[in-house]
Amino acid sequence: MSSAGGPRVGAMYEPTILENVIPDLRISWLEAFAPVVVVYPYKEFIKALEAVNYSIYGLQAGVFTNDLRKAFEAYETLEVGGVIINDIPTFRIDHMPYGGVKQSGFGREGIRYAIEEMTELKLLALNLK
Repeated sequence: MSSAGGPRVGAMYEPTILENVIPDLRISWLEAFAPVVVVYPYKEFIKALEAVNYSIYGLQAGVFTNDLRKAFEAYETLEVGGVIINDIPTFRIDHMPYGGVKQSGFGREGIRYAIEEMTELKLLALNLK
């Protein structure tokens, strides 16, 4: 593993890039609350998708490709709340159902979805015979 970036200062890290990190290392599959990006090469696209799924989180994924088959393969395979093709995974529009799976929360943000999340359905059935 190699890295580029600043040092750790107490509990804070300066922006850091970690290369060739094996998927088993915690930094690969746990959330790092720091400006850290993990980069590792792959030969088979499906292996890269499987490495993403190894995480206990699944908020959003960004996949950069010009191959529509790979775009749909990523959509079908990745265990995330949304797959953004050719943009960063934080892209969103208010009416999109934004949210995650696994330990990335529950429910969806977005106007319609937030209203559904904040609405408590209740039924009253009367038999007035």
